[in-house]
Amino acid sequence: MTAIKLGIVGVGKIATDQHLPAIAANGDFHLLASASRNASIDGLPGFTSIDEMLARQPEIEAVALCMPPQHRYQAAHAALTAGKHVFMEKPPGATLSEVADLEKLAQAKGVTLFASWHSRHAPAVQVMKSFLAKHAPSKVEVIWKEDVRHWHPGQEWIWEAGGLGVFDPGINALSIVTEILPNAMFLKSGVLEFPANRDAPIAADLRFTDATGLAVHAAFDWRQTGKQSWEINVATGAGELRMADGGAKLWIDGVAQELPEEGEYPSLYRHFASLVKNGQSDVDLSPLRHVADAFMLGKRKEVEAFDS
Repeated sequence: MTAIKLGIVGVGKIATDQHLPAIAANGDFHLLASASRNASIDGLPGFTSIDEMLARQPEIEAVALCMPPQHRYQAAHAALTAGKHVFMEKPPGATLSEVADLEKLAQAKGVTLFASWHSRHAPAVQVMKSFLAKHAPSKVEVIWKEDVRHWHPGQEWIWEAGGLGVFDPGINALSIVTEILPNAMFLKSGVLEFPANRDAPIAADLRFTDATGLAVHAAFDWRQTGKQSWEINVATGAGELRMADGGAKLWIDGVAQELPEEGEYPSLYRHFASLVKNGQSDVDLSPLRHVADAFMLGKRKEVEAFDS
């Protein structure tokens, strides 16, 4: 397959830190241009909108969308309508309904739509999934706590309605849990803490179960300083799984596991290239569905104001 001619939309921190290095290292893609209101990429044509980019660079075959989720639908709709394959950074959209509409449009146009979940491509995830397929989990504890000031400095969109707040990182944990568990889980109760001056939560405490009665507890918090916590612990009859550093490390019954070395974003782009080659899409909305359920079922608790 010749290299897929790619455009990237939204040249911010995630694009610079993760997407651009992964694209540069993957021979299946050739980056042609970017579209962003505030930044560009050295040596490439830069435009201020996706419409301008597609009009001026019609040879583009696929686009990677890295802008905030509140603005992703219009960009994805424009690209799909133009017959381009689309890679969507997580979360794929601000609502479930708009992503479902994009999935229908991609099917109608015969192009690939990829709702990416980068944490599912962490080295420990498939090892955990294989183990739990053989040894049923009896309890799951998720601890996902980080410092928003470090990871999202000055990014006000995350505090706006649709920006998800603490679920921006929390959805990464949910993407892993929904990948590794043998049965679908659903929310039973939750408490969402909203700063008095924000429209999105800064912390969440959630309790899930499944058809077997499995207890899954998830604690998300954006106020953690010092060491960051991205951990999932799963009890089974064959020992405990302990995942740390977002899936970079794994112990099974106390024994450290040797894990693949491929990074999350290189794996995502390898998967995207395979989807395009085989004429397929990958649009799993289960992590976003759990976030929507949390907003529906979770109790709202107001806490002190928070300034970035």
